[in-house]
Amino acid sequence: MRVGIDARYLSHGLLGGVHTFVAELIPALMKAAPEVTFFLYADTKDKFELDDLPANATVRYLPYQNQLSSTYNDLIRLRQSMQADRLDVAHFPANYGFAPDNVGTVITLHDQINVLPLREIVRGHPKTIGTIGMMSYLHFCTTRAMRQTDFIVTVSEYSRKNILRVLNFDPQRVRACPHGLPNNAQMSLEQHTLDEVKARFNLDKPFVIADALKNPSALVEAWKTLPADLIDQHQIVFFSRHASPPQPVQDAVDAGYARLLIRPSNEELRALYILAKALAFPSWIEGFGFPVLEAMASGTPVVASDRGSIPEVVGEAGLLCDVEDVNAFARNLTTVLTQPTEHERLRQLGYQRAAQFTWDNTARQYLAIYEQARQLRVNQPA
Repeated sequence: MRVGIDARYLSHGLLGGVHTFVAELIPALMKAAPEVTFFLYADTKDKFELDDLPANATVRYLPYQNQLSSTYNDLIRLRQSMQADRLDVAHFPANYGFAPDNVGTVITLHDQINVLPLREIVRGHPKTIGTIGMMSYLHFCTTRAMRQTDFIVTVSEYSRKNILRVLNFDPQRVRACPHGLPNNAQMSLEQHTLDEVKARFNLDKPFVIADALKNPSALVEAWKTLPADLIDQHQIVFFSRHASPPQPVQDAVDAGYARLLIRPSNEELRALYILAKALAFPSWIEGFGFPVLEAMASGTPVVASDRGSIPEVVGEAGLLCDVEDVNAFARNLTTVLTQPTEHERLRQLGYQRAAQFTWDNTARQYLAIYEQARQLRVNQPA
Protein backbone atom coordinates (compact mmCIF):
# COMPACT_ATOMS: atom_id res chain seq x y z
CA MET A 1 0.00 0.00 0.00
CA ARG A 2 1.24 3.47 -0.92
CA VAL A 3 0.21 6.08 1.64
CA GLY A 4 0.76 9.83 1.39
CA ILE A 5 0.60 12.11 4.42
CA ASP A 6 0.43 15.89 4.41
CA ALA A 7 3.32 16.58 6.80
CA ARG A 8 3.64 20.35 6.34
CA TYR A 9 3.02 20.93 10.05
CA LEU A 10 6.56 19.56 10.48
CA SER A 11 8.16 22.11 8.16
CA HIS A 12 6.55 25.30 9.49
CA GLY A 13 8.29 25.65 12.87
CA LEU A 14 4.96 25.20 14.67
CA LEU A 15 3.97 24.11 18.18
CA GLY A 16 0.69 22.99 19.69
CA GLY A 17 -1.63 19.99 19.67
CA VAL A 18 -1.90 19.33 15.92
CA HIS A 19 1.87 19.62 15.55
CA THR A 20 2.37 17.11 18.36
CA PHE A 21 -0.14 14.77 16.74
CA VAL A 22 1.61 14.81 13.36
CA ALA A 23 5.11 14.57 14.88
CA GLU A 24 4.17 11.53 16.97
CA LEU A 25 1.88 9.69 14.55
CA ILE A 26 4.15 9.58 11.49
CA PRO A 27 7.10 7.77 13.15
CA ALA A 28 4.68 5.36 14.85
CA LEU A 29 3.05 4.56 11.50
CA MET A 30 6.36 3.88 9.80
CA LYS A 31 7.49 1.65 12.66
CA ALA A 32 4.21 -0.28 12.83
CA ALA A 33 4.02 -0.92 9.06
CA PRO A 34 7.45 -1.39 7.43
CA GLU A 35 5.69 -3.05 4.49
CA VAL A 36 3.82 0.17 3.62
CA THR A 37 5.45 2.80 1.41
CA PHE A 38 4.98 6.28 2.89
CA PHE A 39 5.27 9.60 1.06
CA LEU A 40 5.56 12.62 3.37
CA TYR A 41 4.69 15.98 1.82
CA ALA A 42 6.51 18.89 3.44
CA ASP A 43 7.38 22.32 2.08
CA THR A 44 10.43 24.57 2.14
CA LYS A 45 9.16 27.14 4.66
CA ASP A 46 11.32 25.69 7.44
CA LYS A 47 13.53 22.69 8.16
CA PHE A 48 11.68 19.38 8.14
CA GLU A 49 11.72 18.03 11.68
CA LEU A 50 11.98 14.28 11.15
CA ASP A 51 15.48 12.83 10.72
CA ASP A 52 16.73 9.29 10.06
CA LEU A 53 13.66 8.18 8.15
CA PRO A 54 13.36 4.46 7.41
CA ALA A 55 13.71 3.00 3.95
CA ASN A 56 9.94 2.87 3.44
CA ALA A 57 9.58 6.68 3.67
CA THR A 58 10.18 9.40 1.07
CA VAL A 59 9.87 13.15 1.65
CA ARG A 60 8.55 15.41 -1.10
CA TYR A 61 9.25 19.13 -0.70
CA LEU A 62 6.72 21.61 -2.09
CA PRO A 63 8.00 25.13 -2.86
CA TYR A 64 7.18 27.86 -0.33
CA GLN A 65 7.71 31.58 -0.79
CA ASN A 66 4.87 33.26 1.14
CA GLN A 67 1.36 32.66 2.48
CA LEU A 68 0.01 32.41 -1.06
CA SER A 69 2.30 29.40 -1.53
CA SER A 70 0.39 27.60 1.22
CA THR A 71 -2.91 28.29 -0.53
CA TYR A 72 -1.57 27.09 -3.87
CA ASN A 73 -0.10 23.98 -2.22
CA ASP A 74 -3.40 23.32 -0.42
CA LEU A 75 -5.53 23.52 -3.51
CA ILE A 76 -3.33 22.46 -6.41
CA ARG A 77 0.32 21.48 -5.96
CA LEU A 78 -0.08 18.89 -3.18
CA ARG A 79 -2.78 17.13 -5.14
CA GLN A 80 -0.57 17.06 -8.24
CA SER A 81 2.35 15.61 -6.28
CA MET A 82 0.15 12.91 -4.78
CA GLN A 83 -1.15 12.03 -8.23
CA ALA A 84 2.42 11.62 -9.51
CA ASP A 85 3.24 9.25 -6.63
CA ARG A 86 0.32 6.95 -7.53
CA LEU A 87 -1.00 6.76 -3.99
CA ASP A 88 -3.54 4.28 -2.72
CA VAL A 89 -4.48 6.45 0.27
CA ALA A 90 -3.91 10.08 1.24
CA HIS A 91 -4.09 11.21 4.87
CA PHE A 92 -4.59 14.86 5.78
CA PRO A 93 -3.96 15.17 9.53
CA ALA A 94 -4.88 18.85 9.99
CA ASN A 95 -8.61 19.15 9.27
CA TYR A 96 -8.66 19.39 5.47
CA GLY A 97 -6.97 18.39 2.24
CA PHE A 98 -7.74 17.42 -1.33
CA ALA A 99 -6.54 14.12 -2.78
CA PRO A 100 -6.63 13.02 -6.41
CA ASP A 101 -9.99 11.65 -7.48
CA ASN A 102 -8.90 8.01 -7.55
CA VAL A 103 -7.17 7.98 -4.14
CA GLY A 104 -8.71 6.83 -0.86
CA THR A 105 -8.89 9.78 1.54
CA VAL A 106 -8.66 10.01 5.32
CA ILE A 107 -8.95 13.36 7.11
CA THR A 108 -8.29 13.93 10.79
CA LEU A 109 -10.84 16.51 11.91
CA HIS A 110 -9.73 17.50 15.40
CA ASP A 111 -13.02 19.13 16.36
CA GLN A 112 -16.17 20.54 14.80
CA ILE A 113 -15.14 24.19 14.77
CA ASN A 114 -14.19 24.53 11.09
CA VAL A 115 -17.43 22.94 9.90
CA LEU A 116 -19.78 25.07 12.00
CA PRO A 117 -21.72 27.82 10.22
CA LEU A 118 -19.27 30.63 9.51
CA ARG A 119 -21.18 33.13 11.65
CA GLU A 120 -20.69 30.84 14.66
CA ILE A 121 -16.98 30.44 13.96
CA VAL A 122 -16.42 34.19 13.76
CA ARG A 123 -18.50 34.94 16.85
CA GLY A 124 -16.30 35.74 19.84
CA HIS A 125 -13.14 36.37 17.79
CA PRO A 126 -11.61 39.73 16.81
CA LYS A 127 -13.41 41.07 13.76
CA THR A 128 -10.26 42.00 11.84
CA ILE A 129 -9.96 41.46 8.11
CA GLY A 130 -7.12 38.99 8.67
CA THR A 131 -8.99 36.91 11.24
CA ILE A 132 -12.22 36.79 9.26
CA GLY A 133 -10.30 36.00 6.07
CA MET A 134 -8.40 33.11 7.65
CA MET A 135 -11.49 31.66 9.32
CA SER A 136 -13.43 31.91 6.07
CA TYR A 137 -10.66 30.13 4.19
CA LEU A 138 -10.39 27.31 6.74
CA HIS A 139 -14.18 26.96 6.77
CA PHE A 140 -14.31 26.78 2.97
CA CYS A 141 -11.49 24.22 2.72
CA THR A 142 -12.75 22.01 5.54
CA THR A 143 -16.39 21.88 4.45
CA ARG A 144 -15.38 21.19 0.85
CA ALA A 145 -12.93 18.48 1.96
CA MET A 146 -15.63 16.77 4.06
CA ARG A 147 -17.68 16.27 0.89
CA GLN A 148 -14.82 14.37 -0.75
CA THR A 149 -13.24 12.28 2.00
CA ASP A 150 -13.86 8.58 2.59
CA PHE A 151 -13.21 8.62 6.34
CA ILE A 152 -13.16 11.25 9.05
CA VAL A 153 -11.06 10.44 12.09
CA THR A 154 -11.21 12.50 15.25
CA VAL A 155 -9.59 12.40 18.67
CA SER A 156 -12.39 11.38 21.03
CA GLU A 157 -15.98 10.16 21.20
CA TYR A 158 -16.90 13.64 22.40
CA SER A 159 -15.52 15.19 19.20
CA ARG A 160 -17.07 12.47 17.06
CA LYS A 161 -20.56 13.19 18.44
CA ASN A 162 -20.14 16.93 17.93
CA ILE A 163 -18.96 16.45 14.35
CA LEU A 164 -21.94 14.24 13.55
CA ARG A 165 -24.29 16.88 14.97
CA VAL A 166 -22.96 19.32 12.37
CA LEU A 167 -22.12 17.16 9.35
CA ASN A 168 -24.42 14.96 7.28
CA PHE A 169 -21.94 12.08 7.05
CA ASP A 170 -22.17 8.29 7.38
CA PRO A 171 -21.58 7.65 11.12
CA GLN A 172 -19.84 4.37 10.29
CA ARG A 173 -17.13 6.34 8.53
CA VAL A 174 -16.50 8.79 11.36
CA ARG A 175 -14.07 7.17 13.79
CA ALA A 176 -12.73 8.17 17.20
CA CYS A 177 -9.04 7.39 17.56
CA PRO A 178 -7.38 8.80 20.71
CA HIS A 179 -3.87 10.14 20.69
CA GLY A 180 -0.97 8.43 22.37
CA LEU A 181 1.25 9.77 25.09
CA PRO A 182 3.88 12.10 23.59
CA ASN A 183 7.32 10.55 23.65
CA ASN A 184 8.72 13.61 25.42
CA ALA A 185 6.17 13.07 28.18
CA GLN A 186 7.91 9.98 29.47
CA MET A 187 8.51 11.80 32.69
CA SER A 188 11.84 10.76 34.12
CA LEU A 189 14.38 13.53 34.51
CA GLU A 190 17.54 13.63 36.55
CA GLN A 191 17.22 15.35 39.91
CA HIS A 192 19.83 17.93 38.94
CA THR A 193 17.66 18.93 35.95
CA LEU A 194 14.66 19.39 38.20
CA ASP A 195 16.74 21.43 40.62
CA GLU A 196 18.04 23.63 37.79
CA VAL A 197 14.54 24.36 36.50
CA LYS A 198 13.30 25.08 40.00
CA ALA A 199 16.14 27.55 40.54
CA ARG A 200 15.86 29.09 37.06
CA PHE A 201 12.25 30.07 37.66
CA ASN A 202 12.72 30.81 41.37
CA LEU A 203 10.03 28.34 42.41
CA ASP A 204 10.36 28.65 46.15
CA LYS A 205 6.88 27.34 47.04
CA PRO A 206 4.92 24.20 46.14
CA PHE A 207 2.80 25.00 43.11
CA VAL A 208 -0.12 24.05 40.93
CA ILE A 209 0.61 24.18 37.20
CA ALA A 210 -1.94 25.51 34.71
CA ASP A 211 -2.25 26.46 31.05
CA ALA A 212 -2.77 30.23 30.94
CA LEU A 213 -5.10 29.93 27.95
CA LYS A 214 -7.48 27.31 29.39
CA ASN A 215 -10.17 29.26 31.24
CA PRO A 216 -7.78 30.70 33.85
CA SER A 217 -10.49 32.83 35.45
CA ALA A 218 -12.13 29.68 36.87
CA LEU A 219 -8.87 28.67 38.56
CA VAL A 220 -8.21 32.19 39.84
CA GLU A 221 -11.70 32.47 41.34
CA ALA A 222 -11.39 29.05 42.99
CA TRP A 223 -7.93 29.92 44.31
CA LYS A 224 -9.27 33.01 46.05
CA THR A 225 -11.65 30.82 48.10
CA LEU A 226 -8.91 28.52 49.45
CA PRO A 227 -7.97 28.78 53.13
CA ALA A 228 -5.53 31.63 53.74
CA ASP A 229 -2.73 29.31 54.88
CA LEU A 230 -2.96 27.29 51.64
CA ILE A 231 -2.75 30.43 49.53
CA ASP A 232 0.22 31.61 51.57
CA GLN A 233 2.05 28.27 51.25
CA HIS A 234 1.38 27.59 47.55
CA GLN A 235 1.35 29.37 44.21
CA ILE A 236 -0.03 28.93 40.70
CA VAL A 237 2.47 28.59 37.86
CA PHE A 238 0.85 29.47 34.55
CA PHE A 239 2.58 28.57 31.29
CA SER A 240 1.64 30.19 28.01
CA ARG A 241 2.67 30.06 24.37
CA HIS A 242 1.44 33.65 24.00
CA ALA A 243 3.24 36.62 25.49
CA SER A 244 -0.03 38.36 26.40
CA PRO A 245 -2.28 35.87 28.22
CA PRO A 246 -5.81 36.62 29.46
CA GLN A 247 -6.27 39.37 32.03
CA PRO A 248 -7.12 37.04 34.97
CA VAL A 249 -3.63 35.57 34.69
CA GLN A 250 -1.98 38.97 34.89
CA ASP A 251 -4.25 39.92 37.80
CA ALA A 252 -3.14 36.81 39.70
CA VAL A 253 0.51 37.56 38.99
CA ASP A 254 0.07 41.17 40.15
CA ALA A 255 -1.64 39.93 43.33
CA GLY A 256 1.42 37.85 44.14
CA TYR A 257 0.01 34.32 44.18
CA ALA A 258 0.87 33.31 40.61
CA ARG A 259 3.81 33.16 38.23
CA LEU A 260 3.69 33.37 34.43
CA LEU A 261 6.21 31.50 32.29
CA ILE A 262 6.18 32.36 28.59
CA ARG A 263 7.01 29.55 26.16
CA PRO A 264 8.98 27.21 28.43
CA SER A 265 10.99 24.64 26.50
CA ASN A 266 9.79 21.04 26.27
CA GLU A 267 12.30 19.95 28.90
CA GLU A 268 11.35 22.81 31.19
CA LEU A 269 7.68 21.96 30.85
CA ARG A 270 8.38 18.30 31.59
CA ALA A 271 10.23 19.35 34.73
CA LEU A 272 7.41 21.67 35.76
CA TYR A 273 4.88 18.84 35.48
CA ILE A 274 7.04 16.61 37.66
CA LEU A 275 7.60 19.33 40.23
CA ALA A 276 3.95 20.44 40.42
CA LYS A 277 1.61 19.31 43.17
CA ALA A 278 -1.26 19.19 40.67
CA LEU A 279 -2.41 20.22 37.19
CA ALA A 280 -5.38 22.59 37.35
CA PHE A 281 -7.25 22.31 34.05
CA PRO A 282 -10.64 24.06 34.14
CA SER A 283 -11.03 24.02 30.36
CA TRP A 284 -14.41 24.85 28.84
CA ILE A 285 -13.93 22.51 25.89
CA GLU A 286 -11.32 19.96 24.84
CA GLY A 287 -11.24 17.78 21.76
CA PHE A 288 -8.62 15.64 23.50
CA GLY A 289 -6.45 17.39 26.08
CA PHE A 290 -2.73 16.61 25.88
CA PRO A 291 -1.85 18.48 29.11
CA VAL A 292 -4.05 16.11 31.11
CA LEU A 293 -2.32 13.07 29.64
CA GLU A 294 1.13 14.57 30.15
CA ALA A 295 0.33 15.39 33.76
CA MET A 296 -0.85 11.87 34.54
CA ALA A 297 2.27 10.44 32.91
CA SER A 298 4.43 12.58 35.17
CA GLY A 299 2.65 11.53 38.34
CA THR A 300 0.89 14.86 38.75
CA PRO A 301 -2.70 14.61 40.03
CA VAL A 302 -5.28 16.20 37.74
CA VAL A 303 -7.93 18.64 38.98
CA ALA A 304 -10.06 19.44 35.95
CA SER A 305 -13.45 20.29 34.54
CA ASP A 306 -15.83 17.59 33.41
CA ARG A 307 -16.32 19.18 29.99
CA GLY A 308 -15.44 17.91 26.53
CA SER A 309 -13.25 14.85 26.23
CA ILE A 310 -11.57 15.32 29.62
CA PRO A 311 -13.60 12.55 31.33
CA GLU A 312 -12.65 10.15 28.50
CA VAL A 313 -8.97 10.82 29.00
CA VAL A 314 -8.87 11.01 32.80
CA GLY A 315 -11.24 8.17 33.60
CA GLU A 316 -11.14 7.60 37.38
CA ALA A 317 -7.60 8.96 37.69
CA GLY A 318 -8.42 12.59 38.54
CA LEU A 319 -10.79 14.89 40.37
CA LEU A 320 -13.38 16.36 37.99
CA CYS A 321 -16.25 18.77 38.56
CA ASP A 322 -18.48 21.26 36.81
CA VAL A 323 -16.20 24.09 35.70
CA GLU A 324 -18.82 26.61 36.76
CA ASP A 325 -18.87 25.32 40.34
CA VAL A 326 -16.09 27.41 41.88
CA ASN A 327 -16.50 25.85 45.31
CA ALA A 328 -16.24 22.29 43.97
CA PHE A 329 -13.09 23.15 42.04
CA ALA A 330 -11.63 24.71 45.19
CA ARG A 331 -12.48 21.60 47.22
CA ASN A 332 -10.69 19.40 44.74
CA LEU A 333 -7.62 21.64 44.86
CA THR A 334 -7.69 21.54 48.65
CA THR A 335 -7.86 17.74 48.58
CA VAL A 336 -4.73 17.26 46.49
CA LEU A 337 -2.81 19.96 48.38
CA THR A 338 -3.65 18.78 51.90
CA GLN A 339 -4.26 15.02 51.78
CA PRO A 340 -1.03 13.07 51.06
CA THR A 341 -2.81 9.72 50.87
CA GLU A 342 -5.25 10.95 48.23
CA HIS A 343 -2.44 12.71 46.38
CA GLU A 344 -0.49 9.46 46.18
CA ARG A 345 -3.57 7.48 45.13
CA LEU A 346 -4.17 9.86 42.24
CA ARG A 347 -0.49 9.75 41.26
CA GLN A 348 -0.58 5.97 40.89
CA LEU A 349 -3.91 5.96 39.07
CA GLY A 350 -2.55 8.62 36.71
CA TYR A 351 0.48 6.52 35.82
CA GLN A 352 -1.77 3.53 35.08
CA ARG A 353 -4.22 5.57 33.02
CA ALA A 354 -1.56 7.32 30.95
CA ALA A 355 0.06 3.98 30.08
CA GLN A 356 -3.11 3.00 28.19
CA PHE A 357 -2.51 5.73 25.60
CA THR A 358 0.24 4.71 23.18
CA TRP A 359 1.13 5.93 19.69
CA ASP A 360 1.54 2.33 18.58
CA ASN A 361 -2.16 1.74 19.30
CA THR A 362 -3.06 4.97 17.52
CA ALA A 363 -0.95 4.08 14.49
CA ARG A 364 -2.48 0.62 14.16
CA GLN A 365 -5.98 2.06 14.26
CA TYR A 366 -5.06 4.48 11.48
CA LEU A 367 -3.48 1.73 9.40
CA ALA A 368 -6.73 -0.25 9.59
CA ILE A 369 -8.66 2.82 8.44
CA TYR A 370 -6.19 3.36 5.56
CA GLU A 371 -6.87 -0.18 4.39
CA GLN A 372 -10.62 0.37 4.54
CA ALA A 373 -10.28 3.60 2.54
CA ARG A 374 -8.18 1.78 -0.06
CA GLN A 375 -10.78 -0.98 -0.33
CA LEU A 376 -13.56 1.56 -0.82
CA ARG A 377 -11.78 2.97 -3.85
CA VAL A 378 -10.86 -0.46 -5.23
CA ASN A 379 -14.50 -1.57 -5.02
CA GLN A 380 -15.95 1.61 -6.55
CA PRO A 381 -17.71 1.06 -9.89
CA ALA A 382 -15.64 2.26 -12.83
